[in-house]
Amino acid sequence: MGTRQVSRSTVVAAPPEQIFALLADPAQHPLIDGSGTVRASRGSAPAKLSLGATFGMDMRMGAPYRIQNTVVEFEENRLIAWRHFSGHRWRWLLEPAGDAHTSVTETFDWSTAHSPLAIRLLGFPKRNAEAIEKTLARLDGMFPG
Repeated sequence: MGTRQVSRSTVVAAPPEQIFALLADPAQHPLIDGSGTVRASRGSAPAKLSLGATFGMDMRMGAPYRIQNTVVEFEENRLIAWRHFSGHRWRWLLEPAGDAHTSVTETFDWSTAHSPLAIRLLGFPKRNAEAIEKTLARLDGMFPG
């Protein structure tokens, strides 16, 4: 990964289709969020994301706020990524790992951010790496195998 990307991976005891269904449903995002910032999907969010779909989320980082996201990368059961007004992306890559297991990689990609200096100075790469590890652990716990 580049210097403006933070990724972590794990192997989950579920096929890619099951994991992707969870990731493509914004209402499920609070269940796996390891950062503690994702609270709920907004009422207008689609039940299943697709390329170009927009979805809003209720968030909290110190104070509550709302964010609107757009799906910018999408390959059914393999890849999904979304971004919001700041330009950075949250990307999920799913790769079959044999015997109904999947290698899951989550990436905070700030190479596309409008203000990469602010992201670095505010410490988001380090904090997001820690949150990604927690998110992947929560995701793994949802599919105990």
